Amino acid sequence: MSWASGMLAVGRVKFFGKHRGEVNCSAFSPDHRILLTASDDGCVYGWETQSRQLLWKVADHTGPVKFCCFSPDGHLFASSSKDCTIRLWDVARAKCVQVLRGHQRSVETLSFSPDSRQLASGGWDKRVMLWEVQSGRTLRLLAGHRDCIQSSDFSPSADCLATGSWDSSVRIWDLRVGTPAFSHKELEGHSGNISCLSYSASGLLASGSWDKSICIWKPATSSLLLRLKGHATWVKSVAFSPDQLQLASVGYCRTVKVWDLKTGKCIESLKQGVLDVAHSCVFTPDGKLFVSGTAVRR
Repeated sequence: MSWASGMLAVGRVKFFGKHRGEVNCSAFSPDHRILLTASDDGCVYGWETQSRQLLWKVADHTGPVKFCCFSPDGHLFASSSKDCTIRLWDVARAKCVQVLRGHQRSVETLSFSPDSRQLASGGWDKRVMLWEVQSGRTLRLLAGHRDCIQSSDFSPSADCLATGSWDSSVRIWDLRVGTPAFSHKELEGHSGNISCLSYSASGLLASGSWDKSICIWKPATSSLLLRLKGHATWVKSVAFSPDQLQLASVGYCRTVKVWDLKTGKCIESLKQGVLDVAHSCVFTPDGKLFVSGTAVRR
Protein backbone atom coordinates (compact mmCIF):
# COMPACT_ATOMS: atom_id res chain seq x y z
CA MET A 1 0.00 0.00 0.00
CA SER A 2 1.22 3.48 -0.77
CA TRP A 3 0.77 6.49 1.49
CA ALA A 4 1.27 9.82 -0.22
CA SER A 5 -0.49 13.21 -0.26
CA GLY A 6 -2.90 11.99 2.39
CA MET A 7 -4.20 9.12 0.27
CA LEU A 8 -4.02 5.42 1.02
CA ALA A 9 -4.09 3.07 -1.98
CA VAL A 10 -3.75 -0.67 -2.49
CA GLY A 11 -0.82 -1.81 -4.59
CA ARG A 12 -0.45 -5.17 -6.28
CA VAL A 13 -1.43 -7.93 -3.89
CA LYS A 14 1.21 -10.57 -3.19
CA PHE A 15 0.48 -13.92 -1.59
CA PHE A 16 3.00 -15.96 0.38
CA GLY A 17 1.88 -19.57 0.42
CA LYS A 18 3.19 -23.03 1.43
CA HIS A 19 2.01 -22.76 5.05
CA ARG A 20 0.35 -25.91 6.36
CA GLY A 21 -1.37 -24.20 9.25
CA GLU A 22 -2.86 -20.88 10.24
CA VAL A 23 -0.43 -17.95 10.13
CA ASN A 24 -0.22 -16.31 13.56
CA CYS A 25 2.28 -13.51 12.98
CA SER A 26 4.24 -11.72 10.28
CA ALA A 27 7.15 -9.29 10.56
CA PHE A 28 9.38 -7.35 8.20
CA SER A 29 13.14 -7.06 8.52
CA PRO A 30 14.43 -3.54 9.30
CA ASP A 31 15.19 -2.99 5.60
CA HIS A 32 11.84 -4.57 4.59
CA ARG A 33 13.59 -7.01 2.26
CA ILE A 34 12.55 -10.10 4.20
CA LEU A 35 9.08 -11.08 5.42
CA LEU A 36 8.92 -13.47 8.36
CA THR A 37 5.82 -15.60 8.98
CA ALA A 38 5.04 -17.85 11.94
CA SER A 39 2.58 -20.69 11.53
CA ASP A 40 0.55 -23.24 13.48
CA ASP A 41 2.42 -25.89 11.47
CA GLY A 42 5.40 -25.34 13.81
CA CYS A 43 7.52 -23.59 11.19
CA VAL A 44 8.99 -20.12 10.69
CA TYR A 45 9.23 -19.00 7.06
CA GLY A 46 11.52 -16.34 5.60
CA TRP A 47 10.49 -14.78 2.28
CA GLU A 48 12.18 -12.36 -0.10
CA THR A 49 9.59 -9.57 -0.10
CA GLN A 50 9.74 -8.52 -3.75
CA SER A 51 10.09 -11.90 -5.46
CA ARG A 52 8.10 -13.93 -2.88
CA GLN A 53 10.91 -16.50 -3.01
CA LEU A 54 11.07 -18.75 0.04
CA LEU A 55 14.50 -18.17 1.56
CA TRP A 56 14.17 -20.60 4.45
CA LYS A 57 11.75 -22.74 6.38
CA VAL A 58 12.85 -23.73 9.89
CA ALA A 59 10.97 -26.31 11.92
CA ASP A 60 12.78 -26.65 15.26
CA HIS A 61 9.75 -25.81 17.42
CA THR A 62 7.61 -28.73 18.60
CA GLY A 63 4.37 -26.75 18.70
CA PRO A 64 2.58 -23.94 16.87
CA VAL A 65 4.73 -20.82 16.44
CA LYS A 66 2.86 -17.89 17.98
CA PHE A 67 5.15 -14.89 17.39
CA CYS A 68 8.18 -13.76 15.42
CA CYS A 69 10.23 -10.56 15.15
CA PHE A 70 13.57 -9.24 13.90
CA SER A 71 16.19 -7.57 16.06
CA PRO A 72 16.56 -3.84 15.23
CA ASP A 73 20.12 -4.43 13.94
CA GLY A 74 18.79 -7.05 11.52
CA HIS A 75 21.24 -9.77 12.57
CA LEU A 76 18.79 -12.00 14.45
CA PHE A 77 15.17 -12.99 14.50
CA ALA A 78 13.27 -14.54 17.38
CA SER A 79 10.35 -16.96 17.46
CA SER A 80 8.14 -18.17 20.29
CA SER A 81 5.88 -21.17 20.51
CA LYS A 82 3.18 -23.04 22.33
CA ASP A 83 6.02 -25.44 23.22
CA CYS A 84 7.00 -22.83 25.89
CA THR A 85 10.34 -22.00 24.27
CA ILE A 86 11.88 -19.01 22.52
CA ARG A 87 14.42 -19.49 19.76
CA LEU A 88 16.98 -16.96 18.51
CA TRP A 89 18.09 -17.36 14.91
CA ASP A 90 20.98 -16.03 12.88
CA VAL A 91 19.41 -14.34 9.85
CA ALA A 92 22.34 -14.92 7.46
CA ARG A 93 22.42 -18.68 8.12
CA ALA A 94 18.81 -19.25 9.22
CA LYS A 95 20.34 -21.23 12.08
CA CYS A 96 19.14 -21.43 15.68
CA VAL A 97 21.80 -20.00 17.98
CA GLN A 98 19.93 -19.94 21.32
CA VAL A 99 17.00 -21.76 22.91
CA LEU A 100 15.50 -19.81 25.83
CA ARG A 101 13.57 -21.83 28.40
CA GLY A 102 11.75 -20.53 31.44
CA HIS A 103 8.12 -19.97 30.52
CA GLN A 104 5.63 -22.54 31.76
CA ARG A 105 2.98 -22.01 29.10
CA SER A 106 2.69 -20.76 25.51
CA VAL A 107 4.84 -17.69 24.73
CA GLU A 108 2.65 -15.13 22.95
CA THR A 109 4.79 -12.00 22.52
CA LEU A 110 8.42 -10.98 21.99
CA SER A 111 10.17 -7.59 21.82
CA PHE A 112 13.81 -6.69 21.22
CA SER A 113 15.29 -3.66 22.96
CA PRO A 114 16.34 -0.82 20.60
CA ASP A 115 20.02 -1.81 20.93
CA SER A 116 19.18 -5.50 20.20
CA ARG A 117 20.87 -6.59 23.45
CA GLN A 118 17.77 -7.61 25.39
CA LEU A 119 14.63 -9.56 24.58
CA ALA A 120 11.32 -9.40 26.45
CA SER A 121 8.81 -12.25 26.37
CA GLY A 122 5.35 -12.86 27.79
CA GLY A 123 2.64 -15.43 27.56
CA TRP A 124 -0.06 -17.54 29.14
CA ASP A 125 1.87 -18.02 32.40
CA LYS A 126 1.14 -14.31 33.17
CA ARG A 127 4.85 -13.53 33.46
CA VAL A 128 7.22 -11.24 31.64
CA MET A 129 10.80 -12.39 31.25
CA LEU A 130 13.80 -10.28 30.23
CA TRP A 131 16.70 -12.06 28.54
CA GLU A 132 20.24 -11.12 27.63
CA VAL A 133 20.45 -11.89 23.92
CA GLN A 134 24.16 -12.69 23.70
CA SER A 135 24.27 -15.17 26.58
CA GLY A 136 20.65 -16.31 26.67
CA ARG A 137 20.49 -15.84 30.44
CA THR A 138 17.45 -14.52 32.28
CA LEU A 139 17.92 -10.96 33.52
CA ARG A 140 14.58 -10.35 35.24
CA LEU A 141 11.21 -11.90 35.91
CA LEU A 142 8.38 -9.36 36.02
CA ALA A 143 5.22 -10.67 37.66
CA GLY A 144 1.96 -8.88 38.36
CA HIS A 145 -0.41 -9.24 35.42
CA ARG A 146 -3.56 -11.18 36.26
CA ASP A 147 -4.01 -12.86 32.88
CA CYS A 148 -2.23 -13.78 29.65
CA ILE A 149 0.31 -11.30 28.29
CA GLN A 150 -0.13 -10.87 24.56
CA SER A 151 1.74 -7.69 23.63
CA SER A 152 4.93 -5.83 24.56
CA ASP A 153 7.24 -3.06 23.39
CA PHE A 154 10.38 -1.32 24.66
CA SER A 155 10.44 2.47 24.98
CA PRO A 156 12.84 4.25 22.57
CA SER A 157 15.32 4.80 25.43
CA ALA A 158 14.97 1.16 26.57
CA ASP A 159 14.42 2.46 30.12
CA CYS A 160 10.88 1.10 30.17
CA LEU A 161 8.96 -1.89 28.88
CA ALA A 162 5.24 -1.76 28.12
CA THR A 163 3.18 -4.95 28.39
CA GLY A 164 -0.47 -5.55 27.56
CA SER A 165 -2.59 -8.27 29.09
CA TRP A 166 -5.94 -9.99 28.91
CA ASP A 167 -6.57 -8.41 32.32
CA SER A 168 -7.37 -5.25 30.24
CA SER A 169 -4.40 -3.32 31.63
CA VAL A 170 -1.19 -1.88 30.21
CA ARG A 171 1.82 -1.89 32.52
CA ILE A 172 4.90 0.27 32.16
CA TRP A 173 7.87 -1.39 33.85
CA ASP A 174 10.76 0.84 34.93
CA LEU A 175 13.84 -1.14 33.97
CA ARG A 176 16.24 1.34 35.58
CA VAL A 177 15.29 0.15 39.05
CA GLY A 178 17.43 -2.68 40.38
CA THR A 179 16.15 -6.19 40.85
CA PRO A 180 14.15 -7.21 42.77
CA ALA A 181 12.83 -3.76 43.72
CA PHE A 182 11.49 -2.86 40.27
CA SER A 183 8.47 -0.59 39.85
CA HIS A 184 5.66 -0.24 37.33
CA LYS A 185 2.75 1.99 36.37
CA GLU A 186 -0.62 0.58 35.39
CA LEU A 187 -2.54 2.32 32.61
CA GLU A 188 -6.25 1.64 32.87
CA GLY A 189 -8.72 2.75 30.23
CA HIS A 190 -9.55 -0.26 28.09
CA SER A 191 -12.49 -2.56 28.79
CA GLY A 192 -11.13 -5.54 26.86
CA ASN A 193 -8.01 -7.62 26.31
CA ILE A 194 -4.93 -5.64 25.21
CA SER A 195 -3.89 -7.06 21.83
CA CYS A 196 -1.12 -4.74 20.57
CA LEU A 197 1.27 -2.01 21.72
CA SER A 198 3.61 0.39 19.92
CA TYR A 199 5.88 3.20 21.10
CA SER A 200 6.50 6.28 18.96
CA ALA A 201 9.99 7.72 18.57
CA SER A 202 9.09 10.49 21.02
CA GLY A 203 7.84 8.07 23.68
CA LEU A 204 4.07 8.10 23.17
CA LEU A 205 2.40 4.71 23.48
CA ALA A 206 -0.49 3.33 21.42
CA SER A 207 -2.50 0.38 22.69
CA GLY A 208 -5.12 -1.59 20.78
CA SER A 209 -7.78 -3.72 22.43
CA TRP A 210 -10.58 -6.21 22.02
CA ASP A 211 -12.88 -3.33 23.02
CA LYS A 212 -12.34 -2.09 19.40
CA SER A 213 -10.59 1.10 20.52
CA ILE A 214 -7.06 2.49 20.46
CA CYS A 215 -5.64 4.58 23.30
CA ILE A 216 -2.76 7.03 22.90
CA TRP A 217 -0.87 7.49 26.17
CA LYS A 218 1.87 9.66 27.57
CA PRO A 219 3.41 6.99 29.81
CA ALA A 220 5.68 9.41 31.73
CA THR A 221 2.59 10.99 33.32
CA SER A 222 0.15 8.05 32.88
CA SER A 223 -2.01 10.42 30.83
CA LEU A 224 -4.58 9.24 28.29
CA LEU A 225 -4.27 11.71 25.40
CA LEU A 226 -6.67 10.25 22.82
CA ARG A 227 -9.15 7.43 22.41
CA LEU A 228 -9.66 6.37 18.79
CA LYS A 229 -12.91 4.58 17.93
CA GLY A 230 -14.11 3.24 14.62
CA HIS A 231 -12.99 -0.37 14.19
CA ALA A 232 -15.82 -2.90 13.95
CA THR A 233 -13.67 -5.67 15.41
CA TRP A 234 -10.78 -5.92 17.84
CA VAL A 235 -7.58 -4.09 16.95
CA LYS A 236 -4.78 -6.39 15.77
CA SER A 237 -1.85 -4.03 15.12
CA VAL A 238 -0.90 -0.34 15.37
CA ALA A 239 2.00 1.70 13.96
CA PHE A 240 3.07 5.35 14.19
CA SER A 241 4.10 7.21 11.03
CA PRO A 242 7.73 8.46 11.09
CA ASP A 243 6.59 12.06 11.57
CA GLN A 244 4.29 10.90 14.41
CA LEU A 245 1.36 12.82 12.95
CA GLN A 246 -0.59 9.70 11.98
CA LEU A 247 -1.29 6.27 13.42
CA ALA A 248 -2.18 3.28 11.27
CA SER A 249 -4.22 0.40 12.62
CA VAL A 250 -5.66 -2.88 11.40
CA GLY A 251 -8.62 -4.67 12.93
CA TYR A 252 -9.32 -8.38 12.96
CA CYS A 253 -10.95 -8.02 9.56
CA ARG A 254 -9.92 -6.63 6.17
CA THR A 255 -9.92 -2.97 7.21
CA VAL A 256 -6.95 -0.61 7.51
CA LYS A 257 -7.41 2.80 9.13
CA VAL A 258 -5.17 5.86 9.37
CA TRP A 259 -5.78 8.40 12.15
CA ASP A 260 -4.85 12.07 12.53
CA LEU A 261 -3.21 12.30 15.95
CA LYS A 262 -3.90 16.01 16.26
CA THR A 263 -7.65 15.62 15.97
CA GLY A 264 -8.19 11.94 16.76
CA LYS A 265 -10.21 11.53 13.58
CA CYS A 266 -9.94 8.68 11.07
CA ILE A 267 -8.68 10.23 7.83
CA GLU A 268 -8.48 7.04 5.74
CA SER A 269 -10.34 3.73 5.89
CA LEU A 270 -9.61 1.04 3.37
CA LYS A 271 -10.87 -2.48 2.85
CA GLN A 272 -8.13 -4.81 1.65
CA GLY A 273 -10.33 -6.60 -0.87
CA VAL A 274 -9.27 -10.20 -1.38
CA LEU A 275 -6.72 -10.18 1.43
CA ASP A 276 -7.31 -12.12 4.62
CA VAL A 277 -7.09 -10.68 8.13
CA ALA A 278 -4.05 -8.39 8.49
CA HIS A 279 -1.45 -9.40 11.07
CA SER A 280 0.75 -6.32 11.13
CA CYS A 281 1.20 -2.83 9.78
CA VAL A 282 4.28 -0.65 9.41
CA PHE A 283 5.45 2.54 7.73
CA THR A 284 8.75 2.61 5.87
CA PRO A 285 11.34 4.94 7.47
CA ASP A 286 10.77 7.67 4.86
CA GLY A 287 7.02 7.55 5.46
CA LYS A 288 6.21 7.12 1.76
CA LEU A 289 5.07 3.53 1.95
CA PHE A 290 2.70 1.83 4.33
CA VAL A 291 2.75 -1.95 4.43
CA SER A 292 -0.06 -4.10 5.77
CA GLY A 293 1.23 -7.60 6.31
CA THR A 294 -1.17 -10.49 5.95
CA ALA A 295 -0.72 -14.14 5.21
CA VAL A 296 -3.24 -16.80 4.36
CA ARG A 297 -2.95 -20.54 4.18
CA ARG A 298 -3.11 -21.39 0.49
